[in-house]
This record gives sequence, structure tokens and C-alpha cells, in this order.
Amino acid sequence: MKIRILAFALALALLAALGGCGSGDGPSAGAPAEDERLVVYTSHKEEVWRPIVLEFEQRTGIWVDVVTGGTNELLERIAAESAEPKADVMFGGGVDSIEVYSDLLEPYVSPEAGMISARCRSESGVWTPFSLLPVVLIYNTQLISPGTLSSWDDLFNSAYRGKIAFADPSVSGSSFTSLMTMLLAVGGERNDALRRFAENLGGLELAGSGDVLTYVANGSCWFGVTLEETALKRVEAGDSVALVYPDDGTSLVPDGSALVKGAPHADNARLFIDFTISRDVQELLGGQFRRSVRRDVGSGGLRPLSELEVLDYDVERASSEHDTVLMSWEFFLEREDGQ
Repeated sequence: MKIRILAFALALALLAALGGCGSGDGPSAGAPAEDERLVVYTSHKEEVWRPIVLEFEQRTGIWVDVVTGGTNELLERIAAESAEPKADVMFGGGVDSIEVYSDLLEPYVSPEAGMISARCRSESGVWTPFSLLPVVLIYNTQLISPGTLSSWDDLFNSAYRGKIAFADPSVSGSSFTSLMTMLLAVGGERNDALRRFAENLGGLELAGSGDVLTYVANGSCWFGVTLEETALKRVEAGDSVALVYPDDGTSLVPDGSALVKGAPHADNARLFIDFTISRDVQELLGGQFRRSVRRDVGSGGLRPLSELEVLDYDVERASSEHDTVLMSWEFFLEREDGQ
């Protein structure tokens, strides 16, 4: 098994170096026949999607055209194209954001589903989990001392007003998950927490989730809210950052994949979804600081979940409250900007 996985990893590295998959806003030049194609919309960073797509192409002979963007941006695009779908698969984004668009998605239960951890499964089959992504706080170690940050309540500390990095939750699916996790952790009246957090941002809301790491690493912000995976990558890169698992709890919302209703290449889309949760792919997630959703794959050296305070995050409830929460959030932000 180790030899096979090592060979796969080496193949991914070679394929990534050589290139080979399409990327853009439409069919690439020289693309094969329609039954040998697949269109993937993904909010994953290229370092995540490219090796998987390249290996999928290598194994199946299917040509994959990739369109990238923010989670909600791509989901809105799928909605706009619903009369004549262009995408086959939505790959990436928190499943709470994907669930909001369930009427545009086709339920699919992969043959691999039996190996998925119970905490990650979709009852309706409208999405398939890919990895578990705890929400964390990340801080600049030159500006904040270890042990200073400990909980979600730190987002309300006026000492950090205008120094908190947080991405627009209407664009970033991970940011929406972070916002809902914060609300669950602090409790109390929802709009009061949204108002207090919006006020403490001091008018600073970042365009995308990647900006959170940049602003904290370069000292523009003192700390921020992000995902465990992206935080650990910056730590490994040697940036002056560290992360905190809030002692009042974090969420374990998976990101995932979903089959678009009316997908032009639905059979190929199902094969791709199967591949994303295959043991081969899932065993490589630890090297990307991601947690596998499979029961037969370990944590890859990440902090054991048993050591984390895990909140009971209700994906369906978060999805049903998506628009209401975002409207309230935008109201408080605009009120702050107008002062």
C-alpha cells in the first residue's frame, strides 16, 4: 500500500510539473468528443485541484476543463446557467454553502460512501464531502504574544478594532462557515453578535479568504479567522504566524463536491466525485494539512480531533439561515461604513 501511494504521489508531482488540464471559462482548444469531457467549477486553490484533476485525466482519459472562483461566486454562476448548465461538478466550498443551492444539484451517493465517516455524510446525497476543515484563529507572532488569543470573544475586543482580518462571507464559503461558527460559539442574540463583530472590523472586510493570511502575515492585521489547512501552510512556509483552536469550540464542516442538475457530462462527473473520496486521494490529504473524511484514513499528523472542542454545527440549519444572516451582516457593515 505504501509503495502504491508513493507512486501516486510521485505521479501527481510529475503531472503538476508538466501541466495538462484545461483551465478557463469555456471549452479549451483541441478538446475531445463530448462524452470524453468534464467541466469542473472549483473554489479550491490550484495547489489542491490541479494534481487531483491531472491524475484523474491520466487514469480515465477524460479531458477536464476547470473554472475557478470563489465558492458563492461559482454557485451563483451555476444558478445563472441553470436553464442550460455548463458545469458538471462543483468541487470545493463548505457544504453549508453548497446546500443552499440544493435545488440546482442532483443527489448522488458514491459507491465509496460506505467508507465515509458518519459525521461527514449528507442525508440527502446532494453533496459528497471531500475533507474536514476546522475553523481557527490565526495571529501575527510579532504583534501578539502566544496565549493572548483564546476564544471567539476576542473578535469583540475593542483593542483589536480595525486589526482583524475577515473575508466577505457573501463571496467566501469558508468565511460564511466561520461566521456561523462564531455565532454558535458565543451564543446569545444573533444580531447583537453580528453587530459587535462588524463594528470591531472598523470597516475592513477583505475580498477573499486568501487575503486573510496575507494581511495577518504582513502585519496589516494582527489576527484573523481562517481554516486550519491554510493557517498550517503559512506556518510551514515560515511566516510569522501561529494558530489557535478556540477553547469555546470550532466547527468541522466539510468542503465537498456536488453533481450539477442537468450536467452535460453527468457520468464523467460521477466518476470524478468517486475519485475525490477514493482512498488514494484521501491518503494524500494529510500532506496538504487536510483531514480525510474516510474512516480508514488517519489524521496525517494533525492535532487529534479528541483534543478539540467541537461544536454541534447543523449544516441544514446554517444553509436555511444563509441569506438572512448575510443580509444582517451587510446591514451592520454598511452602518459601520456610514459612521
